[in-house]
Amino acid sequence: MSVVGLDVGDVRIGIAISEDLLFAHPLKTIERIGLKKDIQHLCRIFMENDVETIVVGLPKRLNGEIGIQAEKVQGFSRKLEKKTKAKIVFWDERLTTVEAERIFQATVANRKKKRKKIIDQIAAVLILEGYLNQFRLP
Repeated sequence: MSVVGLDVGDVRIGIAISEDLLFAHPLKTIERIGLKKDIQHLCRIFMENDVETIVVGLPKRLNGEIGIQAEKVQGFSRKLEKKTKAKIVFWDERLTTVEAERIFQATVANRKKKRKKIIDQIAAVLILEGYLNQFRLP
């Protein structure tokens, strides 16, 4: 059984995976096409990877409140939940994209389009790693 992390945006969805519940690694970034096709694509990925839990990054405001983007992510997740047997868990993703950007700049210099896809994957890894860390012994 695997756990995936999703960084859901308006244009792309970054996906990370953990098969051993210890390490998260980037899986892919998908370009958003439309709600139905996006969900079909994700469900295919979940089936191929025997996904049990989906950790969805929830982009709260810095003060912890739910804003417009977080509401969009929650709405998308509710629709996704109806189409998959996997459990959906929300994870506070405040500043993960900023951290992903920092990691990216420290390691890679690439074209802008590829850069954004990689940043979305790194953000998904950070979301999933945050979730997995709660199960690790101190």
